[in-house]
Amino acid sequence: MNIRKLRSAAMAVSAAALTISLAACGSSGPAGSGTNADSATMWGLTGGNQPVLQKSVDAWNKAHSDETIKLDFFANDAYKTKVRTAVGAGQGPTFIYGWGGGVLKSYVDAGQVADLSDFVKQNPEVKSRYLPAVLKNGVINGKTYALPNNNVQPVVLYFNKDVFAKVGVQPPKTWDELMALVPKFKDAGIAPFSLGGQSKWPDLMWLEYLVERIGGPQVFADIAANKPNAWSNPAVTEALTKIQQLVDAGGFVNGFSSIAADSNADQALLYTGKAAMILQGGWIYQGMKKDAPDFVKSGKLGFSTFPTVSGGKGDPADVVGNPSNFWSISSKATDKQKKAALDYVKSGMFTDQNTQDLIDSGAVPVVTGIESKLAASPDKDFLTYVYGMAKNAPSFTLSWDQALSPAQGDAMLANLDQIFLKKITPEQFVSTMNATIGK
Repeated sequence: MNIRKLRSAAMAVSAAALTISLAACGSSGPAGSGTNADSATMWGLTGGNQPVLQKSVDAWNKAHSDETIKLDFFANDAYKTKVRTAVGAGQGPTFIYGWGGGVLKSYVDAGQVADLSDFVKQNPEVKSRYLPAVLKNGVINGKTYALPNNNVQPVVLYFNKDVFAKVGVQPPKTWDELMALVPKFKDAGIAPFSLGGQSKWPDLMWLEYLVERIGGPQVFADIAANKPNAWSNPAVTEALTKIQQLVDAGGFVNGFSSIAADSNADQALLYTGKAAMILQGGWIYQGMKKDAPDFVKSGKLGFSTFPTVSGGKGDPADVVGNPSNFWSISSKATDKQKKAALDYVKSGMFTDQNTQDLIDSGAVPVVTGIESKLAASPDKDFLTYVYGMAKNAPSFTLSWDQALSPAQGDAMLANLDQIFLKKITPEQFVSTMNATIGK
């Protein structure tokens, strides 16, 4: 199929900031049974894709008793720290779940992930199943180090149709319309926007889209390329200023800084009618489909693109988010574990059943030839919308905290949190982030 380029900027990074430690609780499901000390190990994320991955690994283990996989799940925020710590110490799982970008490059630079280029060359059927532009996000310096493992995940503006009808307003198409909605929802006793601010990374979606709409994709491309003072681009300051104006106007739910995205508390505010809108990843549709099936089935969930900004240079069709998640294979795994991992990647992933399971969960698999399957789904409105967002995007920028090096990404999220809390100014943010360039 014809997909326009899904774009993530090129990143130059080092293997810094891999030494933070955190004890995170994992949970092994049925896939743990029948495994042994020589099994390949796999860490996945709790949430929408968890049952699909569990089912896939269970089926694999049942059919491949000599190549079993031990699967454990972790919450998103805990996982990101745990896996960086483990990989940095040379003790990562066989399957390393990631997003590509700067974090992947830090693993490559440290020699912690296997080069999969020969595997891809020797197995053309693996390469040909993927949307080509998604596949590119696992390539560093011309070599493949990660392969897509699930679904395309652009960031979407979700809204509660019932709440909008109650207040008598329409979803915003421009930033000015968005700001004008804030007092209308507040007067009705409804939070304009839900936000999982405690997790920090949901804050980033606002900065990513505003910079994209104001300055276009080149602004972040320069930042990711470590161009000196790239954060000083006026689009960044304007975006940060608009965020603080929205905070001042009461645009976000009270106490947003104590709401965690990992618990799905942010999306619950939307489907219970306590908040009118939420800016979140395509993946939360799966959570709402599971936790609020009646809300989703009844057509009360609306979705739209991020508004345009007056005078902005960005294309309104540009999107930000995650082209997919990826599997890398640990270079420290045993030969037996590596063989099991590659065999699973070749014939255990994106089987007809696994692809259908992803679609049934409310996700859009990153494989070719699925248009008819999406159209046949009860969730076709959302799935075809998301597929179209990715397909028609002139630019698809990878989530910044993954595109940047770990050190830069951590600093960015910490300082953006301070922006939302009004503890620093846009100028202070820019100055601090310019100092991280190249680190």
